[in-house]
Amino acid sequence: MQLELLNEQGQAAATVDAPETVFGRDYNEALIHQLVVAYQANARQGTRAQKDRAQVRHSTKKPFRQKGTGNARAGMTSSPLWRGGGRIFPNLPHENFSQKVNKKMYRAGMASILSQLVREGRLSAIESIKVDSPKTRQLAQKFKDMKLDSVLVIADEVDENLYLASRNLAHVLVVEPRYADPVSLVHYKKVLVTKGAIDKLKEMFA
Repeated sequence: MQLELLNEQGQAAATVDAPETVFGRDYNEALIHQLVVAYQANARQGTRAQKDRAQVRHSTKKPFRQKGTGNARAGMTSSPLWRGGGRIFPNLPHENFSQKVNKKMYRAGMASILSQLVREGRLSAIESIKVDSPKTRQLAQKFKDMKLDSVLVIADEVDENLYLASRNLAHVLVVEPRYADPVSLVHYKKVLVTKGAIDKLKEMFA
């Protein structure tokens, strides 16, 4: 299949060959959803903590006598039924939120995302992307000339100048193919792939 090759003005000047197995897959919404949810869950940290009835500060004295009050029987105020009591199933710091995704599913899901971006016109190819010095202004002007305000760039090689120039741009992310993730692919309005990165994506997801 063919991907449109953008020039420095953001216009489709030519086309470039791309593997059908990566950029021409069928849309699998359930798989993409599972991939995005798993990626976000695996980035989650179990830092929250709650106390059970043994950990809350309380007295072991019986709050009131057993019979004759009309209230339900109560042994101590740490009961989860009482205000200020402990939680029955508290959240603990060592809670694990990770979800397992098989390699085959991951490859198929990433290819499905890339293919859908092509169909929606949100993914295009570029010859290469480089800056002469680590100046954010230069890279920002380059994207401004291409009329891009929210863009993910998948470059075959990210040198120090390109990394330093892009890290302060709020709506720009420049990564190598191995660091491309499903959440970023879905999030950014436009995805640019360099010609050299197309071959690497083929090795990873075909």
